[in-house]
Amino acid sequence: MRGVFLDLNTVDRGDLDLQPLREALPHWDFFQRTAPQEIPDRVRDAEVIVTNKVLLGAEAIAAAPRLKLVCTAATGTNNIDLAATSERGVPVCNARNYATDSVVQHVFALLLTLVTRMDAYRADIRAGRWSASDQFCLLDHPIRTLAGMHLGIVGHGVLGQATGRMAEAFGMRVTVAGSLRPDASGADDRPALDDLLPKLDALSLHCPLTERTQDLIDARRLAKMPAGSLLINTARGGLVEPQALAAALRSGRLGGAGIDVVDPEPPPADHPLLATDIPNLVLTPHTAWAARSARQNVLEEVRANIEAFMAGAPRNVVAS
Repeated sequence: MRGVFLDLNTVDRGDLDLQPLREALPHWDFFQRTAPQEIPDRVRDAEVIVTNKVLLGAEAIAAAPRLKLVCTAATGTNNIDLAATSERGVPVCNARNYATDSVVQHVFALLLTLVTRMDAYRADIRAGRWSASDQFCLLDHPIRTLAGMHLGIVGHGVLGQATGRMAEAFGMRVTVAGSLRPDASGADDRPALDDLLPKLDALSLHCPLTERTQDLIDARRLAKMPAGSLLINTARGGLVEPQALAAALRSGRLGGAGIDVVDPEPPPADHPLLATDIPNLVLTPHTAWAARSARQNVLEEVRANIEAFMAGAPRNVVAS
């Protein structure tokens, strides 16, 4: 069988061990990146296609007559036309739970940066304010502690649960919002998000992006959050309405936000959250998942998915 990895550069920068993946198939074509017009030629002889972010639409699927399996080097499959793969009977397998440690530590890096006002103090040092101070320390930016804060979590899968455990280790009180799924069981006794928001010191998002969760955190819900509260999003950019977030931060009502994901990615230069006048915004370039160990794990997930398929027992099947 022949496999093709369309965008290896999005996972590996020369620091990962590719040998286990190479051994999963006898023939591989690895491409650092693939432009849309290059897809048909590159998938023509492929029986296994691996993609992270390259879009595989119906035309791309049709251009691969020998295709037997699609693997994502990610959890999300929104870049794949699942109807087209299902029509062909081609299973799509994703990577799961490969970046839990990386994402959770990033959540708390964002939270800690916000509550310690680390960016503001580092800027003061660079501006010479510490050297010019008449005392041993700077106290210009009020510092808070995570201990005693009330953290709300939206999405209680592996990442949400791990975030909750870490929060409790910091002495935070944790409440998980009720399910957002329209088919959620009536037995769910967790509070609805709208009821929970006014009671929180911080909110961390760990839910998928769906039609139901698009712009989940908009101006209305931001207004429900207490003054000085914090918002963390390491899930999907589309969960937060960016203009509303920028406005809430500029007004000073929202205490801060730690954002690792935006929509689209990469963001255009005029994206609302790239403006330089937004206070208390910590913005990172979709790197919560990107620890070296996590990127190695995602390749291991792809390898395991291929080998399971070859053995007749596919795993992590999203659609077929």
